[in-house]
Amino acid sequence: MKYREIKRIAGELRKNPTQSESILWNHLRKRKLSGFKFLRQHPLYYEHVNNDHYFFIPDFYCQEVKLIIELDGSIHDRRKEKDKMRDEILKNHGFKILRIKNQELTDMERIKERILNYILKECT
Repeated sequence: MKYREIKRIAGELRKNPTQSESILWNHLRKRKLSGFKFLRQHPLYYEHVNNDHYFFIPDFYCQEVKLIIELDGSIHDRRKEKDKMRDEILKNHGFKILRIKNQELTDMERIKERILNYILKECT
C-alpha cells in the first residue's frame, strides 16, 4: 500500500475511536502515564518493497520502549490466528505487545499499574 493511503487510514481510525480506545487514551495522552509518550493509531512499517509499504496500525504505541498496546474487543475472539501472526511479525521487529481486553478497562488504576509493570519487566 502507498504511504498516502496508509496515512489516510490511520487518520480515519483516530477520528473514529472505539469507546474503549477513548477511555484508555484519556489516561495515556499528554504523557499522563509516568511521563511516557503514547501515540494513538500510529502506523508501524515492517517492510518496504519498491514503493509499497507493509504496516500495522496498533491502538497505542510508545516509541521510547517499543511498546504496543492492543485493546481486544469481541472481534478478536474471531481473529485469534490473524492476531497471533501479526504479533509474531511485530515481535520479530523488536516490538513488545500488551493485549488488554475491553472489559478490563473498568478498573483503570489496575490497568495503568499493569502497563507500568509491563514496561518495567519487558521493555527495559
